[in-house]
Amino acid sequence: MDGRDWNLFLQPYEQAVEEMKVKFKTLRSELKVRESYAPIEFVTGRVKRISSVLDKARRLSVPMEQLETGIEDIAGIRIMCQFVDDITRVAAILRSRQDLKLVYEKDYVTNYKDSGYRSYHMIVEYPVQTALGFKKVLAEIQIRTLAMNFWATIEHSLNYKFKESLPDEVKLRLRKAAEAAFNLDNEMSSIRREILDAQIGFEEGSNIVGKVLSDIQDLYFYRRVREAVQFQLKFNELWEQGDTFGLKQLAGDIQISLLKARRGAPQQGDGE
Repeated sequence: MDGRDWNLFLQPYEQAVEEMKVKFKTLRSELKVRESYAPIEFVTGRVKRISSVLDKARRLSVPMEQLETGIEDIAGIRIMCQFVDDITRVAAILRSRQDLKLVYEKDYVTNYKDSGYRSYHMIVEYPVQTALGFKKVLAEIQIRTLAMNFWATIEHSLNYKFKESLPDEVKLRLRKAAEAAFNLDNEMSSIRREILDAQIGFEEGSNIVGKVLSDIQDLYFYRRVREAVQFQLKFNELWEQGDTFGLKQLAGDIQISLLKARRGAPQQGDGE
């Protein structure tokens, strides 16, 4: 082993992971606003431990002086999706980004491994600004569904336990589990529209509730106490009934009252 400062060596990778996590989470938020649905469910990231870097370098016969180019996944980002089709969409978005450079891709979703492992991998070159200037680091972005990720997490744990030498029975059961996970993904994709409609409807309802309650508080701020109390009672009634349409109408009525309040239009009986 050479005498390098490993903390200094890994620092650009840690910076790359943190920056990409923020960017991809922001991308998710933007897509939610623009399209009411984001193909990204959530994003995680990690930097390999020193022991893992050394183990992989030995396994792949990568010389110590070539770690930066020989080990492509020292920095790792994982993007989780709800549906298999989302993987294709996310990969296309990443290809079009100007803040990273695609090196190559590996499609383990279509061409899954013998073990049953499925995921979509993209090796990218990402520039980070260090104290000494720009430095380009390699990173691996894995895109997979929640079901694929659950299976991969279990397989990784078992491989660690059995030191990469899984018993044949365990391998067989893992392959069956991988097939079951993929069948689940396909089944969810077949009712994608229904799932998305339900999720969007739930989120829309949550947003309306938050908006109504916030606007009622604003009425108190403008000293429209009587109106605020009346709207609160109406909200309680509609909420108990689960009347989403009624809540939308109520939100509109409150907005009209708020507009009048902001314009300074006096209302009788409000104690002004």
